[in-house]
Parts: sequence; C-alpha cells; structure tokens
Amino acid sequence: MASKELIRAWTSYENYIERHGIDDNELLKAMTQAVNVGFSEQDYEYAMMMKNRTIQTLDDIIKLKTNGTFAMLEDYAQKNKTYYDYLEWHYQSLLSAAEYDFDSYYLYIERDRARSERFYEPRRSRLIKISDVLMQIEYDNETKEFFLHTPPRIGKSQIITGFTTWHISKDTEHSNLYVTHKEDLGGAFVDGVTEILTDPTYRHKDVFPEVRISSTNAKSHKLDLNRDKKYATLSGKGLESGLNGEYDAYGLLILDDILEGVQDVLSPDVLKRKRTIYQNNVLSRAKENCKIVNVGTIWATNDIYMQRRETLETNPEFRDRKFAAIVIPALNPETDESNFDYDFGVGYSTKAYRMKRAEFEANDDLAGWWSQYQQQPIDRKGAVFNPEHMQYYSVLPELPLLKIIGHCDSALGGGDFTSFPIVYVYENGDWYLEDVVFDNGEKHVTQPQIVSKVKKHQMRNLHFESNQGGEGYKDDIAKMIREDKDINFPVNITSDWAPSTKRKAQRIWDNAEQIRHIYFKDPQHRDEQYRKFMNNLFSFSMNMTKKQHDDAADSLAGLVDFDLNGSGVVTASITGSLF
Repeated sequence: MASKELIRAWTSYENYIERHGIDDNELLKAMTQAVNVGFSEQDYEYAMMMKNRTIQTLDDIIKLKTNGTFAMLEDYAQKNKTYYDYLEWHYQSLLSAAEYDFDSYYLYIERDRARSERFYEPRRSRLIKISDVLMQIEYDNETKEFFLHTPPRIGKSQIITGFTTWHISKDTEHSNLYVTHKEDLGGAFVDGVTEILTDPTYRHKDVFPEVRISSTNAKSHKLDLNRDKKYATLSGKGLESGLNGEYDAYGLLILDDILEGVQDVLSPDVLKRKRTIYQNNVLSRAKENCKIVNVGTIWATNDIYMQRRETLETNPEFRDRKFAAIVIPALNPETDESNFDYDFGVGYSTKAYRMKRAEFEANDDLAGWWSQYQQQPIDRKGAVFNPEHMQYYSVLPELPLLKIIGHCDSALGGGDFTSFPIVYVYENGDWYLEDVVFDNGEKHVTQPQIVSKVKKHQMRNLHFESNQGGEGYKDDIAKMIREDKDINFPVNITSDWAPSTKRKAQRIWDNAEQIRHIYFKDPQHRDEQYRKFMNNLFSFSMNMTKKQHDDAADSLAGLVDFDLNGSGVVTASITGSLF
C-alpha cells in the first residue's frame, strides 16, 4: 500500500490544483517525482492512478500554453531539436510505470523515434485493447490462455514481439517458446525481440538496465538473458521442425499462425497431421503454469485454434481454465468502416478494405474474405451457403411486383436473434431480400422494429413461428398493428409451430436451393442488421457438432415453407385504422 507520506503529498497536489490551477512547473515536477515514488512502493493501482493523472495534467498545461496537443509539441521539438520540460516529465512518468505496465513500456521505449516511424503510438487507439488483455495474461494467475484473431498486417505479431521483450526482461529465468508454421519465421521473431533489446533507437535499457544478452544461437533460434540456461530464455521454432528436449515453456508459449494458410484446412490429412503435432509436441512443452498465447487467422470452425477454444469451452475437465479472446474484423460489421485506419497511413482505410473485399468477390472467394479478414470462418466443406455462390443486387428491379412477405422466428433470450426477413416476390418468380430485422434484444426492442418494417414496406402477409412464447409474441404484434393509425391497409398474420432442432436443420437443407436463388443486397448497401444476418447465414454448416446460431438460415427456410407450402392458418386479418 502507498505510504501515508505519499498519499498526503498527492492529496496536497490535488488540493493545490483545485485552488490555484495547473500553471506551476514546480507542482508538475513534484507530481512526476511522486509517480516514481508510487511505483517504488509497489502500490501499483495507486501509482497507475497518479501516472495517468500526471500525464493528463501535462496534456492540459500544453493545451493551455500552446493551444495544441502533446503530439504537436513533440513533433515541433523533434523537428527543431528543442527541449521542453513538459515532454520530459511526460516520459519520466511513463518510465516510472514501464517496468510494471506494458502500455507505458511500449510508449516509452520508442520516444527517440520520429512519431511517424514508431510502431505502437500510431496504432495504439486500436491495439490498446490487446495491450490490456496481455496485462491480464501477465498478472492474472487464473487467466491461462489468450486468443487473438485479426486481419493480416495490422501489427498483431509486432505487439506480441514487444510484449515478449517486456515479459522476458521482467523475468529472465523462465523459458519461453514461440512456435509458428515455418522455422525461419521462428528465427525472425527472436531477431525482432533482439532488435528491441539492442537497437539504440529503442530505450529498452532505460527500463531494464540490468538486463543483458548472455548468448544467442542463430542456428537454433535461441536467446538467453543474463546467463546461459539449459532451456533458453526465448526460442523460436517451426511447428514441424521438431521440438526435442532442448525446448521448454515455463513463462509463455506463443502460437503464431501455426497454420500456413487455408490450404492446411482444405487438406484433411495436413490438418490432422498438424493437429497431432500441436497436441503431442507443442502443448506438451508448456509447464502447468505457463501462459499460452494463440495468435492467427480463424480459417475454419475446425481449425486448430477453434478446436482448442471448443475444448476450453465444452470439456468439463477444463471448466476452471480461464481464457481471454479478442476478435477484431477488418471492417466493423455494424458500420462497414475500417477497424485499422491508423495514424500516418500505416494501417488500412475503409476504402482499402472495401477494395480488398471486391477482389475476393471478383475471384469468387468471399469465403476467403470472411475468414482471413473478418475472422468469420466459413467452412468450405459442410457450408450450406457460400458467399461466392449467392446472387446480389444493389437496386430493386423494375418488374411487376407480386407480393411482399415476411417470416418471423422470434427469440426470447439465450443469445439467439429474432430474425424477420422481408422478401419482395416478383411475377417472374424472383425473390429479393430487401430488408430484415435481426436483433438479439428483448421483445420490447424487436417488436416495434417489426411493426415499423410492416409499415415501411406495406406488408400484407406475415408469418410467425409459435414456439417458446412465439404465439404471444405474434399476438403482441397484431395488437400493435391494430393500434397504429398509420397502418391503413389489411395485414394477414399466420402462424404454426416451429420444428424441432433436428427438423430445423433438415428444413434448412431441404430449402437451401431455393434460398441460394434469392437475390441479396450487395455488401455496400447493407445496414447493420442486414450485415449480421448475412454473417449468420454464411456461417451455417451442416457439419457443426456444437450448438450454433442458425437464426438467419432457419428464418429463410421458414419463409420458403410459408410461401411454397402455405403452412399455418390465418389467425388475424387486421387493418390498423379500423380498430
């Protein structure tokens, strides 16, 4: 716990700011020194509070004095080789925290590099959530594994490089092992760590002055810190290059892109061989308290990472093994905007990702886009609805319209979605999915949305499934339509009982061909719920063994049944303005 003297001093600084403001260099210097004392006393929660408060105060005084930001002042100082106390106190506060806090460490060690040439700061707004979970891996004894899945080339391997450098410097005695799909890349990872340890453009020595490299082995991709050990401080290996008794993981076992690409998943023999190596050779190197960091693309629901996740989630023997996961797609599913539009142009803009998606579409490989960039695996084997086999449109055709129909599969909890696809049916038999309600909210959220869609599209024919409260859900909708004075046209509402889970899958399979002939909006014209609906549809697989959310596929299958087979009985024929 922080000493009484430190708490008393910090409280006096806060009181001074409240009475006199922040324009006092002696005060700012004292706050910076207090941060250092706080970390030396090892009350890390209190010290982090002081560090954050000090940096915020420095940002405030820079704005007050220059009408600019810390970044603008640092840019000016670098270009003009000028010294400012405010910048130095900022970095001194980071240095005080750096041995304890990974985020502070990475910000500090790159201080001498031009801001446009730094790795971490330009990407920090997006990568900070990864840094936070890595801190959890470092300090939470209960969290044993971490899964990190993002598109390629956004910095995930480099942030793991920085974290590994920080981790092994904090504890030079424990052995750590990095495994990837190719031996040379294992060596490249060790080289990346070595660069941060030795390159003078990094200020790593300021944080860990006692840490030194005692030996390296370029042939076996090993690095030892402070002294040579039987099991090296860090080793980098290829998955199939052989892990004998020389390799061990007591601190971290990092698995980074252990599958080379989609070709490994498409070949059952290759996937089986690599899964066997992973299970028998790699995981066996991890000591009981070792933390496992899984980094890579989710290529398929049966790839190595996803099988490991399923084991942790479903096997009762692993019920006490806590893990964390971060999955960040290239384009935000809700906005269709880039999640990695970094400063200085070092990331990918929304336009760049949309162009990349168009390339996959042109090559009839949207499944590759969904897995590699959106981290939404679509199993090519067992997938019922492949994006490259579907039909798309941007504007409704100028054809005679026959009818507009909708089918509602309501959800009342458990993570399922209320799914209400709305199809325009034309006289030539073509179906166009023009709109959807796809929301996992409670009924007070989804019911007004359905009524709004009925009004918007002037729908005359609705069908509901009567399962687990579905009949009451339908009755509520009928009442809301009757009471809506803006609905002045007849609305036919029908319902019947939903099939069992087994029969749902069979119904989807039986109606799959008709669903594939539906025209769906192209990606540029989808709203948030439409995008989620399509993601859900494409992820449906007949090969799935665990519970999956089949809401989109099942609601389309129910719509086909409703139209083709006339299922259900008329339970209401209502006109809003007449009631």
